[in-house]
Amino acid sequence: MRATLPALTLLLALTAALLPFPGKAQAASSVDAPPVLFPQAVLEPVSFAAIPGWDTDPVAPAFTAFRLSCGMIRKTTEGAPPPRPVFLALRATCARALRLPAHPREHTARAFFRREFVPFRIAPLEQPQGFLTGYYEPEVEGSRTPTAEYATPLYRRPPDLIVEAPPKDGAPANKGKAFRRDADGTLVPYHDRGAIEDGALAGKGLEVAWIKDPADAFFAHIQGSVRVKLPDGAVLRLNYDGHNGQPYTPVGRLLIERNLVPREKMSMDAIRAYIAAHPEEGRELMRQNRSYVFFREATELKPGDGAVGAQGLPLTAGRSIAVDRNIHVYGTPFFIAADLPTGPDGQIAPFRHLMVAQDTGSAIIGPARADIFFGAGKEAGRVAGRIQHPGQFVILLPRALDPTLVKVPRPKPRPVIPQTATAAP
Repeated sequence: MRATLPALTLLLALTAALLPFPGKAQAASSVDAPPVLFPQAVLEPVSFAAIPGWDTDPVAPAFTAFRLSCGMIRKTTEGAPPPRPVFLALRATCARALRLPAHPREHTARAFFRREFVPFRIAPLEQPQGFLTGYYEPEVEGSRTPTAEYATPLYRRPPDLIVEAPPKDGAPANKGKAFRRDADGTLVPYHDRGAIEDGALAGKGLEVAWIKDPADAFFAHIQGSVRVKLPDGAVLRLNYDGHNGQPYTPVGRLLIERNLVPREKMSMDAIRAYIAAHPEEGRELMRQNRSYVFFREATELKPGDGAVGAQGLPLTAGRSIAVDRNIHVYGTPFFIAADLPTGPDGQIAPFRHLMVAQDTGSAIIGPARADIFFGAGKEAGRVAGRIQHPGQFVILLPRALDPTLVKVPRPKPRPVIPQTATAAP
């Protein structure tokens, strides 16, 4: 449902050098190629009135989530200098947001977003829309000690896990990879899922909990968080604390490629059903995903809080999204417009909501790619597991970054490319 847009289409070669910030040195040398703000993306200006669902979505809950992000933005700095332009602009915007109540009236929240931000549709160069998936916080039964019933471990972060290799001979570090040192001190890739399931970490005191079903552990790894209900009724909240650096393989895609589940019927429930009906084949299937996640106890969470996202804040169901951290800044608002199977029994229903980027994930790659957080429990899991759909993304840029106010070279029109079938998770 792409609305009619102004003729102007801006290729995002917009740069920090073009954007004035107090105290920042002005234009770099004219021969220097400026850094790209949003690589491989197209921005198209749009009015708030033209955003499908903007006038009907209650944005006050999104403001509450945004204000939480603001608290973190104002007291932290970006990890990799220099800070990105969006981060710097959000810091100024957040100073004004923090002067408002945490739970404002609807008209106050709506006026804030209209006053402080400028909306732009954002899409990959090669596709007319972005792509959406969903995630949630599983709830499982478990124990702090192993028993015959609770025999599948969840591990805390191992002390020998090296997140990235040190630079060697001037070469850049292998960022995003994970390593360990073998017996002679050589740096080698960290154990994959198969090795860990076969006991590579057993007996080292790293078990943070034990649960019943290996499939539950597998999906906890995919989601990055889990609520473990202990025998005494207490709930242990576990959250992502690193991974083994091995590649993530979508097992749903494997089931489709092996003609075991039709593409149109693929969902998280379909994967679970296959694993339950074929235990041996299911175990082999899960081991094809060599990625493995480690957890920590999230003792800071209150019972009503969502899982902790990568920004370090509790997520808000239906308002928090995971985005590509290499492209986008945490705290950036996005309006998502899509038709998703969120209705009763998976019926397609309009999804038109203002969201806030507060998390990330290894499979979330691209300028218009998001994972929607749907909350905790089985129903949230059923909904999240069905989401594999295209959608329109509108990024709200702080007014200091409005590209239409800056002289930017006009690109050639984006070619019309036939849509291809989307990949399974």
